[in-house]
Amino acid sequence: METKTLVVNGIPRRLLVNPDDTLVDVLRGQLQLTSVKVGCGKGQCGACTVILDGKVVRSCITKMRRVPENAAVTTLEGIGTPTCLHPLQHSWIFHGAAQCGFCTPGFIVSAKGLLDENPNPSREDVRDWFQKHHNICRCTGYKPLVDAVMDAAAVMRGEKTLEDIQFKMPADGRIWGSRLPRPSAVAKVTGVAEFGADAAYRMPPDTLHLALAQAKVSHAIIKGIDTSEAEKMPGVYRVLTHKDVKGKNRITGLITFPTNKGDGWERPILNDTKVFQYGDALAIVCADSEANARAAAEKVKFDLELLPEYMSAPEAMAPDAIEIHPGTPNVYYDQNEAKGAETQPFFDDPDNVVAEGSFYTQRQPHLPIEPDVGYAYINEQGQVVIHSKSVGIHLHALMIAPGLGLEFPKDLVMVQNTTGGTFGYKFSPTMEALLGVAVMATGRPCHLRYNYEQQQQYTGKRSPFWTTMRYAANKQGKILAMETDWSVDHGPYSEFGDLLTLRGAQYIGAGYGIPNIRGKGRTVCTNHCWGAAFRGYGAPESEFPSEVLMDMLAEKLGMDPFELRALNCYKEGDTTPTGQTPEVMSLPEMFDIMRPKYEAAKKRAKELSTPEVKRGVGVALGVYGAGLDGPDTSEAWVELNEDGGVTVGSSWEDHGQGADSGALGTAHEALRPMGIPAEKIRLVMNDTSKTPNSGPAGGSRSQVVTGNAIRVACEMLMEGMRKPAGGFLDYAGMKAEGRPLRYDGKWSAPAKDCDANGQGSPFACYMYGLFMAEVAVEKATGKTQVEKLTCVADIGELCNQLIVDGQIYGGLAQGVGLALSEDYEDIKKQSTMVGAGIPSIQMIPDEMEIVYVKTPRKDGPHGASGVGEMPLTAPHPAIINAIYNACGARITHLPAYPEKVLEAMPK
Repeated sequence: METKTLVVNGIPRRLLVNPDDTLVDVLRGQLQLTSVKVGCGKGQCGACTVILDGKVVRSCITKMRRVPENAAVTTLEGIGTPTCLHPLQHSWIFHGAAQCGFCTPGFIVSAKGLLDENPNPSREDVRDWFQKHHNICRCTGYKPLVDAVMDAAAVMRGEKTLEDIQFKMPADGRIWGSRLPRPSAVAKVTGVAEFGADAAYRMPPDTLHLALAQAKVSHAIIKGIDTSEAEKMPGVYRVLTHKDVKGKNRITGLITFPTNKGDGWERPILNDTKVFQYGDALAIVCADSEANARAAAEKVKFDLELLPEYMSAPEAMAPDAIEIHPGTPNVYYDQNEAKGAETQPFFDDPDNVVAEGSFYTQRQPHLPIEPDVGYAYINEQGQVVIHSKSVGIHLHALMIAPGLGLEFPKDLVMVQNTTGGTFGYKFSPTMEALLGVAVMATGRPCHLRYNYEQQQQYTGKRSPFWTTMRYAANKQGKILAMETDWSVDHGPYSEFGDLLTLRGAQYIGAGYGIPNIRGKGRTVCTNHCWGAAFRGYGAPESEFPSEVLMDMLAEKLGMDPFELRALNCYKEGDTTPTGQTPEVMSLPEMFDIMRPKYEAAKKRAKELSTPEVKRGVGVALGVYGAGLDGPDTSEAWVELNEDGGVTVGSSWEDHGQGADSGALGTAHEALRPMGIPAEKIRLVMNDTSKTPNSGPAGGSRSQVVTGNAIRVACEMLMEGMRKPAGGFLDYAGMKAEGRPLRYDGKWSAPAKDCDANGQGSPFACYMYGLFMAEVAVEKATGKTQVEKLTCVADIGELCNQLIVDGQIYGGLAQGVGLALSEDYEDIKKQSTMVGAGIPSIQMIPDEMEIVYVKTPRKDGPHGASGVGEMPLTAPHPAIINAIYNACGARITHLPAYPEKVLEAMPK
């Protein structure tokens, strides 16, 4: 230990430090400056960025021995405060550059360092700076961040005023469809938003910090667990195993289809009989510090009998493969698809043109910047309270309660923390049950934080699809029939695997009026990482093969692939692959809007191509339903306040997508007859002890289903306040007449589940996206650069354009990663952000154009559909198609690594 003075945000601070500690440990742990975040912990993401003696540094890899005496350190707290925002913070808010907000402090501090050096940067200067300093964002697609820096710089040079970058309320006070910043924006841009890891510094002194003892193999029988050495380690309070779990020690899949061959109870909380995947938790160490807990976890010993590891669907489907869950076949769910007439005659007809292919979409990791984190305690009522990143608090409570031996809601409360991005992985419970076990066994508050390796190895990933399919079309290009076969590698745990497999029947070939379809899909249990929801949930996996095959069919027909799509897209009389009539018929209009852009892009590509760098243009059509299947239901409540405002209660969970903006905008629009200003609408969100079951925030359902529940509650309140002669009673009048002040709204989608053949009307509202990618491919290396992305989107009326723009930019960026770089196949090499291929700013084009076709949805609140899934439905096939049109390399197995593109080029 040594003493060292740091001048932190202008104030000298004398500290006793360990020279081997990192600067971020000192800033967060000793000085409580929790704006400085820890994401990757390896200097790869920039969440920990600070300015040290005038230089931008990553504090998670800066050892205190390298920090000079009297060094000047600037964190976000020293740049601006909620009551005195810096121009960068104003601009971040104005451009919607803080979505989840976890990376925001690092980016703003990095941008401050840039503007200190270069007050007049170009857009390329900004992008180069963030690239150089390893600042990574997973939410925004980077474009809003560059926009924010450029405008802040203009303000600081005196070329713009702060007023120019502040939201101006419309004259009529209507916020629906506006660019009103999200209510949480100020907290996020100033670093005062408390994320799960920040809470560790504010918890009671007797809090226990947890670490997991995890399997380092993917399949084994557990013969013994020895905790004796771990129990003797410094600071250890207890070491827990499956014997300490008070309930069934299982997490139930809860929603298991009747024809599923499993029962949905195969996932342990703490593994007791077998290891099913690398990283499975066998013990929990509870200690006085995270460091002591982690050290002790390494001392837990396992006696294992190794079994064959089936790391892909084909391996687990092999005739000699043993059952991963004894008694349940590895292929545990089959999904049929049958629409129209038998398809074989169309493929046998010599007058038809047939295109066929085999395709693979990979185990895409979610790669949030914030690793999984949570904490729990027992409240004054004796209930177990679990705080986490859950985006399905009621769903998760029901999934984990029996395993813990609790009844929900009597014994268990779930609360969502401010969440640093999930993109769907938190549709599944991760650490919630582990926290419950620890709190119940120890009786003390407990905190658990994964490092990034654990985030990769012990949270779910996108399930790979292995798909073969073919189209039969007449010589004019009209598709007459489609046949499909798909296998879903869902890892070892079945939760939602059957639902995901159904998505293949719903979305392979979506967007086109194909009258005759036959197909079969299956869910396969493997020993790789378990399958979790990921943005697009089934559509990126399904629409990749059908959209690449559309280009292959166009080539065989001698047609332009754009015009082939325009010919076959939904028109009056067409139905979806499930036999449903689309709720709107806007696709022809969307193609008409994109057509001149497409022709101009092809011309550009031809003019700019060189022998060394080939350029190409690709298109793809994406479709997704906004909701869970069938009569998806949500609840919300609204209460009149004494000051004439209202409080809106819902469990509209927030991945970072803007749930607070959605709830506010939807309620404000519903209450417009009363003239309540936006600032008098208060939100209570995401606490099962206070908010109703609004359902999980997944499948782009929240704006439609929870939005409608909020609308219904608001309309009930207004009806309850209505005077017989017109107008509305105020709070005092309502009290005087004894009228209720609170109303519970509920809404169910007018939709019908699919039958055994995949036929039905599963969603009331859909989202449509037409994507165009412009790429450059280096002939010598196969490296692909996406130079521009264009999206023509119909998601109905927009609740908040600032939020929706950000969702689409971010989804497009994730599509670039899905197409070119992201994977989690190698458990060790791809356990870091860089190893897994997270896109940096230079991978993502600065040119991203969005055009909205706002067709009102009759079943959407105020005409809105969803948005979150749509931008990741099909940008990746557009990129893959563009690569082929640039250099002739047809990639059918993702991702399109440079060596893969190089190998596929015509020789």
